[in-house]
Parts: sequence; structure tokens; C-alpha cells
Amino acid sequence: MSIIMQGHGGIEVVCGPMFSGKTEELIRRVKRAQIAKQRVQIFKPAIDVRYDEKKVVSHSSQAIQSEPVQKATDILIRLKDTTRIIAIDEIQFFDEEIVTVVKKLADRGYRVICAGLDLDFRGIPFGPMPMLLALADNVQKIQAICTVCGAPATRSQRLSDSNDTVLLGEKEAYDARCRAHYFYEPEDEQVRLPIKEEVSQFIN
Repeated sequence: MSIIMQGHGGIEVVCGPMFSGKTEELIRRVKRAQIAKQRVQIFKPAIDVRYDEKKVVSHSSQAIQSEPVQKATDILIRLKDTTRIIAIDEIQFFDEEIVTVVKKLADRGYRVICAGLDLDFRGIPFGPMPMLLALADNVQKIQAICTVCGAPATRSQRLSDSNDTVLLGEKEAYDARCRAHYFYEPEDEQVRLPIKEEVSQFIN
């Protein structure tokens, strides 16, 4: 796994499902940069108050001080002259403008470390994540452990009936699941065609 070198701008994305260790990996990279005496600023969306209003906290209780922001452009406003590395946790919760902000920072020579869910509870790309993954210089996709069978998990299984895309929660609201044990069935979903018929729709 290659990491962006000091003095070279770039985008690093750490992604995966709930309980996969994304925030833990972001904190690890930040602490290594701090040991190397590199100036780091850490941001997170202000709506994420699950563990702490100001700190970035992993599910394993690792924590580091951060700056909560309401919208993506606030990161540019709060940027200090001495900063060389920007870390952004739960990046999927930001508006689409975060893509422009991250790209602008990388083009200016900053190392930008992003962590977030690649898929939402419906199993589709989450908010700005598809663009960030496409623009990234380095991507690390982390797997969790399926709570049903113990296999590598790549999906976040919502346990409540809420259909809101953003629903903050922990183990009471989500499970990590493998592809085989993940399910999502919206009430208005039509009966799916057999795969051969689906393919024929595209080629006929």
C-alpha cells in the first residue's frame, strides 16, 4: 500500500462497511504523520455526535481531536497556513461539494486522508464516495466480519425500519454482513426478472 509522500499532493480513501476499522486506520495514519512532526488538521461532519461532539472516535474507542464542520467549504475556511495534511472522517455524510474541496486541496499539494462508508444501507454508492474513489491516488477497502457466518463482510445491514439514507447508529442499528447474508427489500421494489431476462433487455 503506497502512501502519498510529504510535499506531494494526493488523495487517500479508506472505505468499507460499518465496523471495518476505517476510522481506526485514519487515526493510525494521522498519528504516524504527527510522529513525523507533520502538521495535521482533522475534520468531521458536525452531525456525527455518536461518541463525542469534537473528537473522531473509532468503534474500538481510539480517539483523536478534530474540528466538526457543517459543510464541505468550511474546511477551506478553517485551514491553517502550517497545515500539510488534512484528514476527514465520515466523509460520506458531506454534500457533493466535498469532492471539489478534496480535489482542490490535493492539487495545492496537500495530502488528504478520507475515511467513509462506500455503500449505504441499500447497498448502493454513498453520496460523494464514487467520485472520491475515482479521483483517489490510493484506495484501501477494508472488510469487516459478518455477524452471521464470520466471513469477510462488505455490507452494512440496517436493523431498523427507517428508510432515511443518513441514520446515525451503532450495533443497535447496524450489523456487518457478507454478500450472502445481506438483504434489502424496499416495499415498492418490483419483482426482479431472472438474470437471463435482465441481460436480454440490454442487448435487444
